Amino acid sequence: MTKVLVTGAGGMLGSDLVAVLSSSPSFTVTAARRADLDLLSPAAVAAAVPGHDVVINAAAWTNVDGAETAESAATALNGDAVASLASACAASGARLIHVSTDYVLSGSGSSPYPESAPPAPINAYGRSKLVGEQAVLSLLPSAGYVVRTAWLYGAHGRNFAATMLRLAASRSTVNVVDDQQGQPTWSLALARQLVALASAPSAPAGIYHGTASGSTTWYGFAQAVFALSGLDPARVRPIPSAEFPLPAPRPAYSVLGHDRWASAGLAPMADWHSTLASAVAAGAVRAG
Repeated sequence: MTKVLVTGAGGMLGSDLVAVLSSSPSFTVTAARRADLDLLSPAAVAAAVPGHDVVINAAAWTNVDGAETAESAATALNGDAVASLASACAASGARLIHVSTDYVLSGSGSSPYPESAPPAPINAYGRSKLVGEQAVLSLLPSAGYVVRTAWLYGAHGRNFAATMLRLAASRSTVNVVDDQQGQPTWSLALARQLVALASAPSAPAGIYHGTASGSTTWYGFAQAVFALSGLDPARVRPIPSAEFPLPAPRPAYSVLGHDRWASAGLAPMADWHSTLASAVAAGAVRAG
């Protein structure tokens, strides 16, 4: 029986992780929500980790724009707290699977980024997440796993797909940027991939890319959400990012390569459109 600690268990990904792990007789799960574990307290973290074989860190500061004016606070959770988790795992002998982001990369590329691509974040959020990655890789060279994800949506939190359906209920058309490329990723599909990694103790430590296969733009994603939900996709209008300015700059190209999964004996995640269709059919995409 593998004992797993899930941090950030009350979030969108964390909720799916707890559900997937709890459905398997191979795991016993400790679900640590924000109220259960203060990740900013190294002492609390050091007390929580022992007794677990695997820690999956799904906790994070996720307010990308807010990080621009609160980078130290974002780094405290996305970087310093991750270092505490990694140190506690090193001391107890636990493996750590840490969820990171495409935002640690520059987004200036034009072909899928390999796991070995040099980090070059262009905003505060990306910099804060890079601190966490570096802590895992340096403190747990043989037992630390960094899984980068992107464009996450699911049933248990605010996300782009839910926002599109909410706007569809009150507007005849919705404007969506069409010059940013990425990989819409269902949180439940990612949870299953992370659990598969937790079930592969011989998987090499290091960086993996946990995104759906294929790619599209936010506009293409929105059109697919509309179409699969029985709405007219022509109601989605493409606009350039310049018409929708945000405090934090966004990567223009966030398509990640998935070659490293083969080294763990695992297949990459499925195509984004087929996964989205499954999520809609399962009721995981709803207005919010």
